[in-house]
Amino acid sequence: MNATLSSPQVSAQQRAERQTQVVQALQAVLPAHALLWHNEDVTPYECDGLTAYRQRPLVVALPETESQVQAVLKTCHALGVPVVARGAGTGLSGGAMPLTLGVTLSLAKFNQILKIDPQSRTAVVQAGVRNLAISEAAAPYGMYYAPDPSSQIACTIGGNVAENSGGVHCLKYGLTVHNVLKVRGYTVEGEPVEFGSDALDAAGYDLLSVLIGSEGMLAVTMEVTVRLVPKPQLARCIMASFDDMRKAGDAVAAVIAAGIIPAGLEMMDKPMTAAVEDFVHAGYDLSAEAILLCESDGTPEEVEEEIGRMSDVLRAAGATALAVSRDEAERLRFWSGRKNAFPASGRLAPDYMCMDSTIPRRRLADILLAIQQMEKKYGLRCANVFHAGDGNLHPLILFDANDPDQLHRCELFGADILETSVAMGGTVTGEHGVGVEKLNSMCVQFSQEENAQMLGLKRAFDPQSLLNPGKVVPTHNRCAEYGKMLVRGGQISHPDLPRF
Repeated sequence: MNATLSSPQVSAQQRAERQTQVVQALQAVLPAHALLWHNEDVTPYECDGLTAYRQRPLVVALPETESQVQAVLKTCHALGVPVVARGAGTGLSGGAMPLTLGVTLSLAKFNQILKIDPQSRTAVVQAGVRNLAISEAAAPYGMYYAPDPSSQIACTIGGNVAENSGGVHCLKYGLTVHNVLKVRGYTVEGEPVEFGSDALDAAGYDLLSVLIGSEGMLAVTMEVTVRLVPKPQLARCIMASFDDMRKAGDAVAAVIAAGIIPAGLEMMDKPMTAAVEDFVHAGYDLSAEAILLCESDGTPEEVEEEIGRMSDVLRAAGATALAVSRDEAERLRFWSGRKNAFPASGRLAPDYMCMDSTIPRRRLADILLAIQQMEKKYGLRCANVFHAGDGNLHPLILFDANDPDQLHRCELFGADILETSVAMGGTVTGEHGVGVEKLNSMCVQFSQEENAQMLGLKRAFDPQSLLNPGKVVPTHNRCAEYGKMLVRGGQISHPDLPRF
């Protein structure tokens, strides 16, 4: 069930010959320091945040100007060489994992904020600008960029566009797709292309929404125009404790049913709470089976009224304790645990695989209880943290990648979570993308015809399939083989789901 890409069977000599050809061609368009191909130089690029799967790229290109990016794309297209665009490498689904016979195109040097326009509440930034840097640059104008993934200190806006990233405040302020006006970049042939506009709408088909979340399969992003929002006058956060997982899940649905859209609504189970409390000392209730973090922002009057309403709903739903942040320092401390959930989990095991499925809010308790049973089934621990407000799960399966059996069981565990999410009316991904990790699960989520339509869309942009190929959308043959594997292994847990 391994989700890694199948590479062409080539000998070391064939690879070396191809590498020589590509290096010589790229040396004509890039300065010497912007081209890497020796093993020790390209090894740091062999994976993204999904470290369980690795492949060493043929060549890494680090252009410094747009004309160099264009030249690299034209050169690779002429040679028929695949290209994988890469930002900060913080993705968690293998979307930036290189190809053994491909070029990794790093956009790390495109890190300039080109314009902050407080009148139009927009910023124009290059693809390699860090997510958090946009808000830091907009702060003097009393504004910020709302999507805030947990990796915002490092992840880049180009990667956010590729994955349609969200964050803890996406419930109220939306995902990347809701906060981007325009994207400018290049096709795989090196032709300039622009999606969206500076206006509120663009003529023709909404190709901006097609590009955002396409995981680098359609075009290479170079420049992004983002929306900025005014910083709220005040923000306060409730930490609610629950002695039962189902009560906590039902409380999430109750908050939304009451007509309240919190600025953030996050949930952590007991194992995750213990891990982050030991790591950052955020003041979490270690006796709770689950805790909710519910934030309100706006004017002081709006926040006071909304905090009161949310507190009433949470108490009625069975909260055993409520703590409301008294000042900004305490609010940030409450969130520090949630923001550090991933590094805290890294202290619990040599490796973890962070899943990313989405389910209806009313099924939160059901999926968490199902994951508890899967822990026994696969003999691995799992800590859970997620964007409860929009049903986006982030189970972290703990394992040791050096043990092939543990890695295999981890893959089975992850696939089971995704398949169960689909059976409960959800999807296999929320904000981390498909990459290579969830290729097989796409066979469960979508029919052959639906996957064929998505592949057709890619061919419209990239007829030769040279831009990040072999990811996101599985082929018919892959789905057929995956179906046979499940039958042989007796792994079909939900026979009512569509089958290959």
